[in-house]
Amino acid sequence: MKIYQTEEIRNIALIGAAKSGKTTLAENMLFEGKVINRKGSVDDKNTVSDYRPIETERQISVNTSLMYTLHDGKKINILDTPGFSDYSGEIVSAVNVADTAIFTVNGQSGVEATTENAWKHAEKAQIPVVFFINQLDHHNANFDETVKQLTDYFGEKVTIVQYPVKTGEGFDSVIDLMLMKMLRYKQGGGVPEVLDIPASEKDKAEKLHRSLVENAAEGEESLMEKYFETDSLEPDEISLGIRMGLISRGIFPVLCGAAKHGVGVSRLLDFIVNTCPAPNMMPEKKTTDGKVFKSNISEPAALMIFKLSNEQHLGEVAMIRVYGGEITEGQDLINSRTGNKERISQLMIVNGKNREKIEKVLAGDIAVTIKLKDGRNNDSLMDPKLGDNGFELIEYPAPIFSIAVKAVSSTDDEKLGSILQDIHRIDPTFHAGLSRELRQLIIQCQGEYHLNTIKWYLDNVYKLPTEFISPKIPYRETITKSARADYRHKKQSGGSGQFGEVHLMVQPYFEGYKDPTDFPVRGKEEHNLPWGGKLIFNNCIVGGSIDARFMPAILKGIMERLEEGPLTGSYARDIVVYVYDGKMHPVDSNEISFKLAGRNAFSMAFKNAGPKIMEPIYDVAVRMPEDMMGSVMTDLQGRRAVIMGMDSDHKYQVLKAKVPLAEMDRYSTSLSAITSGRGTFSMSFAEYSQVPGDVQTKLLKEYEEKLKEEE
Repeated sequence: MKIYQTEEIRNIALIGAAKSGKTTLAENMLFEGKVINRKGSVDDKNTVSDYRPIETERQISVNTSLMYTLHDGKKINILDTPGFSDYSGEIVSAVNVADTAIFTVNGQSGVEATTENAWKHAEKAQIPVVFFINQLDHHNANFDETVKQLTDYFGEKVTIVQYPVKTGEGFDSVIDLMLMKMLRYKQGGGVPEVLDIPASEKDKAEKLHRSLVENAAEGEESLMEKYFETDSLEPDEISLGIRMGLISRGIFPVLCGAAKHGVGVSRLLDFIVNTCPAPNMMPEKKTTDGKVFKSNISEPAALMIFKLSNEQHLGEVAMIRVYGGEITEGQDLINSRTGNKERISQLMIVNGKNREKIEKVLAGDIAVTIKLKDGRNNDSLMDPKLGDNGFELIEYPAPIFSIAVKAVSSTDDEKLGSILQDIHRIDPTFHAGLSRELRQLIIQCQGEYHLNTIKWYLDNVYKLPTEFISPKIPYRETITKSARADYRHKKQSGGSGQFGEVHLMVQPYFEGYKDPTDFPVRGKEEHNLPWGGKLIFNNCIVGGSIDARFMPAILKGIMERLEEGPLTGSYARDIVVYVYDGKMHPVDSNEISFKLAGRNAFSMAFKNAGPKIMEPIYDVAVRMPEDMMGSVMTDLQGRRAVIMGMDSDHKYQVLKAKVPLAEMDRYSTSLSAITSGRGTFSMSFAEYSQVPGDVQTKLLKEYEEKLKEEE
């Protein structure tokens, strides 16, 4: 295949809600570019983009697919992204390496929740945006209402470049305001017939054309001067103005069509190659030490791995965006994360599952490579003379959904852990880890769609039966008053026995607490507990009733009980212990005896010291449309939330509350249902607070029943 120069390349990310027609549009773009000779369809499960088994089975995109098409001597790299918000990581990767985001908007549904979600990621990445209003061949499509929604949600920079003559069945013609012509398409697409604008559309077209020219002129100072002088611009000048406005995000053009029938696709390709920016026109890419790359082949070789995938017959495949120089097979680069050498063994360009070897890739292009030694998402591979400074990292969305997972067979536990780490390597928005405190393997992801995808891979690819359960809550146990207890551990089984007796007192720890006056503190140890809070351990022994060499054993026994609290097995914290008396045996006393005596004495004192269970409270911020505030607030109050306040955010409201973690199980799913997918939330740990009495009673009962089952 021809090696395309930087200025001959366009990199676009197809973004939009599920069912907005991204995959169909991509298929038609490839067909128009004669890269494929027959169009597939989502229904027939034979599109270039959705080729993976999970995608053909579910008929939705789950992973970003890399494709390319050719048009007017240019190569257009296409990143077709999933439409559900649960796969936001795929969108984030795409908008951080593409040079233009083409937002497909369903002409029937208008701006959807996932459109807004994707917009936030595009805005954060500061990538140019073009809207393509699709599916205008449906009888309930409404172009004007859709444009109104785009303007309401995304501002006055939304600018019409094309509009349909009429929508619904038989839709085949658009008025192009750059050309000031009517374009009529045959069913199936192709080059349109160029006609004069009908008299009935003249006034509307002139008005919208003037608005387009004004917005285009704002993109470039010299164009603004000419516009003031002549009151008009030539089509090439309009194109230049739009391009400059795209780069600065000063204009968001709107094109339209019906991708399923090829209507508007060839003109969209024209717009991409003639108006959207080439890689070397975009703002520079920075490294961590401030070096900038302008996608120029004269720069040192530099690339970023922005997505990994496991492909049948190939193994792990890395999608790369080249930011400087040229990349060739056999080239050695330095991985800035590890400092180690990586050799580029093979380079390929791909269209879905179809792959073609290529000898080199120039700055600005996107390709794939395989057989990297230790390449990961977000890794920069750089010319050795650049040192170990890589590009600024892509920031992926934090998980919002947590659940515990276990293998159906306990013998597969280790295998499951290894598989989950492999999945995280491919998908950086998925996390898994063993919680020592909860004694559960916890996975975190973006929602139930995302979880179901993980489950599909476990069942169908790894063939490992698993089950998901709600995570335990990391409660804390503490005390509210002082109490004393003593315990004698005595065991005789032939030969030397075991003997140890410990008398101790416990009281709550808080800033400014006072030691009792009825026995002296001879030694004090302050321990900051790994799970938060403190243990103050006091040696108050007088007269040698317990030898000093046994005090560490008593402390160890108490520490063990703190790790598995007496009430529910949760961590205990904020306790002061005074060991003030005890007994020894000259032969049978040893460390294990005093560890057990100390552990049991502490447990008895704890239960008599007004014990209470503390639960984690989180600061939760929920963002939702204003008209959904009441429903969201009612739901939160049903979750024992304390409403702290609210703020406005454009057309949205942000509700702030403190909510017990125990009440947030599957909240992302509930919020999505309440707000039709438009609500989002974030949460961060705030504090521990005492659980209500009825909740504590319930927790104690559950723990007692669990202990009985284990006996």
